[in-house]
Amino acid sequence: MQRSWNMIKKIGLGAIPILKLRESLLQESQLTQNYLVLSLGSCLLSTFGLIINSAAVIIGAMIIAPLMLPLRGFAFATLEGDIELLRRSFISVFFATLLSIFCSGIVGLIISLPEFGGEILSRTQPTLIDLLIAIVAGGISGYAKIRPSVGDAIPGTAIAVALMPPICVFGLALSQGEWQVASGAGLLYCTNLIGINLACIIIYVLGGYARSNEFARTLSWGVSVILIIFLAVPLGISFWQLISKAKIHDSIQRILVTRSLVNRRDVTVFNVRVNWNKTPPVVLVKVRASNPIKPQEVEIVENRLKNELQNPYKVIFEVTPTSVIDSSEEE
Repeated sequence: MQRSWNMIKKIGLGAIPILKLRESLLQESQLTQNYLVLSLGSCLLSTFGLIINSAAVIIGAMIIAPLMLPLRGFAFATLEGDIELLRRSFISVFFATLLSIFCSGIVGLIISLPEFGGEILSRTQPTLIDLLIAIVAGGISGYAKIRPSVGDAIPGTAIAVALMPPICVFGLALSQGEWQVASGAGLLYCTNLIGINLACIIIYVLGGYARSNEFARTLSWGVSVILIIFLAVPLGISFWQLISKAKIHDSIQRILVTRSLVNRRDVTVFNVRVNWNKTPPVVLVKVRASNPIKPQEVEIVENRLKNELQNPYKVIFEVTPTSVIDSSEEE
């Protein structure tokens, strides 16, 4: 074991000296005015982007967000047993998280969202894929820290792991009393934090920073692994549910397009969406039709879905009136 550890230390990944790394992490982990201003600005941009369902605005907010910086310091502090760095990084992450939840919640109370858009809902069902993204992005971020020559990778990792949007979704959901949405966003945020922490620790170990005696007595990496194992259960279930929902959505769309209202040649289905947050799930079907669709026809579709998919669904048709005109018609 000791021989293997010495080999790892020799690899070093071309790392910078440990004292220089610690000093840099201490500076990055301070709760400064710049850190708070960037956190606040990122939070507001992300919140507004989520509300208007704009991916471009959300990406801009993720680039600004400075949360990744103290997280790298937190991982190093837990590995090395550095109490001062641990205190600074924890305070910075805690206050940025609290500030973001508070500000996004206030915005949500003021605006009072009638419904959540796709950008919000997409951050309420974390899966194992999100955990893997957090681990890879955290590893790249840690590697960029010990190899300053690749420091330009930080914006990319910030976008990939998306730390700020889940916090803002959490605050928005709390302001609207949507506890299920809030819990999903909170789980995604915790998944990102733990994944980044573990990945950075691994990179620091491979960089040769953990001394053998400290590495032997520290439990930081073990705790991270245990937390990830516990996370893997709900994330795995969520991933399986996501796959199942995708298959069901495909079946619903196939039934609606090819078999529902078969006697109505004037009806054309061009979009199908399923709101899984409702009980029963709500299927919104956008169609074009030259004549109105009757409630009895909607009931027929609901019964057909229930019989074939063994689950009740509430079907809502959104009809766009159309008319057929060709050259044979006289003016």
